[in-house]
Amino acid sequence: MIDVVCVGETMALVIPEQALSRGGPARIDSAGAESTVAAYLAQLGVRAAWVSRVGDDPLGSLVLDAVAGHGVDVTSVVVDAQRPTGVFFKDPGAAGTRVHYYRAGSAAAAMGPSAPVPQARITHLSGITPALSPSCAELVDHLLATRRCSFDVNYRPGLWPVSRAGEVLRGLAARASTVFVGLDEARTLWNVTTAGDVRALLPEPEILVVKDSAVGATSFHPGGVTFEPSPAVDVVEPVGAGDAFAAGYLAGLIRDLPEAARLRQGHRVAGAALRVTSDIAVLEEI
Repeated sequence: MIDVVCVGETMALVIPEQALSRGGPARIDSAGAESTVAAYLAQLGVRAAWVSRVGDDPLGSLVLDAVAGHGVDVTSVVVDAQRPTGVFFKDPGAAGTRVHYYRAGSAAAAMGPSAPVPQARITHLSGITPALSPSCAELVDHLLATRRCSFDVNYRPGLWPVSRAGEVLRGLAARASTVFVGLDEARTLWNVTTAGDVRALLPEPEILVVKDSAVGATSFHPGGVTFEPSPAVDVVEPVGAGDAFAAGYLAGLIRDLPEAARLRQGHRVAGAALRVTSDIAVLEEI
């Protein structure tokens, strides 16, 4: 039995040494929210699988090899001969790193309710997937209706406007067993101020974890409310920290650790992610 199966798109990632407009050398990697969660779970000794679609192209092979290289089961990933693997570019600059996506018509956007998602103790989803296409939205709806799911709100303004995303993401989160949301994105989506406000808006999930970046994380759960402060971290790059936190927490949930220990493990894995420029850090003694 797989412990956690993570469902969603992973793309090829191009990381240049300088601003894209200046050209020059670049490194090609892979990155995706759900596969990042799976990769950290595998490092933590959890039996993790990733389900998606990639193109029958060199970038698809790169993505598959990269995710499998972390110890993740990728046997249910479909290779699509008709659609390409999505790709995105990081663009470093004085004002910070910007990201440019080229994912329209990607293989992953063709996922639907018939996707071969294996049974698992937890099925992990994010708010990115329903924004990719109507068929991807149907897949998320189907899994929430038939599985015990964790759901990371993971709002991406480049995919859809707040006016549409706010209502849809609240409705999807309400159907999940475990929900992760950043207080900053909750403010953007639902005009709330505190973690308590988020719980009032989302009373349905058995567990709701509200993350407040450098302040800490608050968990609303059957035993009450638990807060764990964020440890001090010298941040190199924030990308992927939310997915790392979710993986640390879910590993603790699978092992039935006390609530505070789950939050602390989430913070530790997120801290490892914050200290590296790559999407997935190598975990040591966590």
